[in-house]
Amino acid sequence: MITVRPAKLPDDKPAILRFIDGLQRYEAAFESDRRLDPTYPEDQFAAVQKQAENGVFLIAEMDGEAVGWAAVYEHQAPTYVVEEERRCAVICEAFVEEAVRGQGAGRALLSACEVWARGRGLPVIHIGHLSQNERAATVYEKAGFAPYVQLRRKKLH
Repeated sequence: MITVRPAKLPDDKPAILRFIDGLQRYEAAFESDRRLDPTYPEDQFAAVQKQAENGVFLIAEMDGEAVGWAAVYEHQAPTYVVEEERRCAVICEAFVEEAVRGQGAGRALLSACEVWARGRGLPVIHIGHLSQNERAATVYEKAGFAPYVQLRRKKLH
């Protein structure tokens, strides 16, 4: 059975660092710009703490063991977005350990992020993924997320 709870820091930090490293290594298999140095998880944790200071970290557990996490925060969209949708939620991190993928932990984390956003009265929630990450695209589409923006890249070297 999967449960989702708010992270308890500093107790959950080792698991979160493991998840950050796991996502980076997963993405490095199809994206060459991923950092794999040993300081990356700490650097990313600090960046997400700052980015999501107006948000929450969530931990997915299976049989009492942390198996995944998500970070969601409130964001103010630019002025080109209609005013009633400017306050929105952004899921900036989501990861489930490979051994338990497909067992509902990802769906439970996304659902918990939505509950958090609705509780704050936010009308929209966003999540991004690398275009090559087809598994994430499938999970997000099944959870009701539709494509919204595409970011294009051109390497100059």
